[in-house]
Amino acid sequence: MAVNLTDLSLPQLEGLKTQLDQEIEFLTSSIGQLKVAQTKYVEAKDSLNVLNKNNKGKELLVPLTSSMYVPGTLNDVETCLVDVGTGYYVEKSVEDSKAFFKRKIDFLTKQIVEKIQPALQEKHAMKQAVVEVMNVKIQQLQQSQQSSQMVGTTSA
Repeated sequence: MAVNLTDLSLPQLEGLKTQLDQEIEFLTSSIGQLKVAQTKYVEAKDSLNVLNKNNKGKELLVPLTSSMYVPGTLNDVETCLVDVGTGYYVEKSVEDSKAFFKRKIDFLTKQIVEKIQPALQEKHAMKQAVVEVMNVKIQQLQQSQQSSQMVGTTSA
């Protein structure tokens, strides 16, 4: 059911604007979170390039935490463990891992471009329409107040 914005009162319009602001903030935040996840997948996919026959047997530092590393040797350049979510890891070939990360990147891109950005643009347009109607109503209110003041001053 569509509602004509001009039929709403200023407090109702203000409430609608506040609701749209919250929805815009949520959608913007969602895009940011999806882009962070997308970046992690891109970095993971790019880091798979290290797993090649030329690097087999090379020494490297293995992270234990974000600030602690131990020395290690790269023995297996054919497979890796991939975090597939909720604490599950699957051993995959390097090529399968790249394909997995590409699918994840493509899925996130599709979510952002096809679903969230259009919804965000729609919310911005709705907010703009609400603000325009609010401005018209405020102008009308000010004009009616000025005309009532003029009527009051001419009769005095």
